[in-house]
Amino acid sequence: MPTADAAVNAASAALPAKPASPAPASFSARGRRRLAVGLGLLALLLAAAASLAVGAREVPLADVVRALFGSEPYSFSELAVRERMPRTVLALAAGVALGVSGALMQAVTRNPLADPGILGVNTGAALFVVAGLAFFGISSLGQYVWLALLGAFLTAVFVYAVSALGRGGSTPIKLALAGAAATAAFSSLISALLLPRIDVMNTFRFWMVGGVGGAEWESLLVIAPLLAMGLALGLAVTPALNALALGDEVAKGLGVRIGWLRLAAAAAGVMLCGAVTAVAGPIGFVGLMVPHAVRLLTGPDQRWIAMLSALYGAVLLTTADVIGRIVARPGELEVGIVTVIIGAPVFIAIVRRYRVREL
Repeated sequence: MPTADAAVNAASAALPAKPASPAPASFSARGRRRLAVGLGLLALLLAAAASLAVGAREVPLADVVRALFGSEPYSFSELAVRERMPRTVLALAAGVALGVSGALMQAVTRNPLADPGILGVNTGAALFVVAGLAFFGISSLGQYVWLALLGAFLTAVFVYAVSALGRGGSTPIKLALAGAAATAAFSSLISALLLPRIDVMNTFRFWMVGGVGGAEWESLLVIAPLLAMGLALGLAVTPALNALALGDEVAKGLGVRIGWLRLAAAAAGVMLCGAVTAVAGPIGFVGLMVPHAVRLLTGPDQRWIAMLSALYGAVLLTTADVIGRIVARPGELEVGIVTVIIGAPVFIAIVRRYRVREL
């Protein structure tokens, strides 16, 4: 298998030559990446602090620090911070998982519109969870997780197979349309399962929107191994994804095993979004927006795209959760609604860049 640098160099060689001198361009790329990492870490710290401080009860920063590093809480404010910790950790973890999952899906399909929500993967995971509740009476989070993973995997295979039908195979627009059709169909099936079952609907109507408000340490411990395995596998295959960006034939010439690479990357993406969906519900557009923004800073290197997608995915989802608490006071707006409000215009802007002839 080729080294990551060889694949990136090959990708750069395939692009049209530019008259700019190579040394300043290389320094500029390194500078942008370092700046992106620094700003991302600062934004992550601020978003996490805001998540702990903002809510029905405002908490001063000093109480946040005491709650994090003190031996035990001494005030109501510090107790509030302790109660918000699982929610903040889940928002950060879900943002990391969805950001990396979107980056992997876009790289594997070579489709800038790929995203767990747009491709219907989140909705497929939700359908299997609701079906398990309605027909099999599942009650444990462990059962939710495995059903969500199965639904996410089968939906990903189904959507890709449908988009590959017809002349020209799978294209970005066809894949997005197939995902939209699958999402609409699965959403209708979910409604059909929930409407006659009031008890199930009352339990999971907020979960279906997508949110992190019900986070608990027990649920985080259940999905932590899956998130760790998904991240490890996803980051391990990103160097080879640089070669895949050149096309299947070129990647094969560089020694990449295309089938195994696609399977490993897709499995990592499905594992990440399935585990998050089981706990937080279907949260869309994070995996679409973050890799696009990161790509503007890092260029085409998938190693940096995946790493920074994890960082900025956590920032985006945690910030969206804070925004939902602020705009709907004294209640709150679920984070899944906030990401849709932010992501829908971004999705429209991306679609407008592609010609209708791609259909």
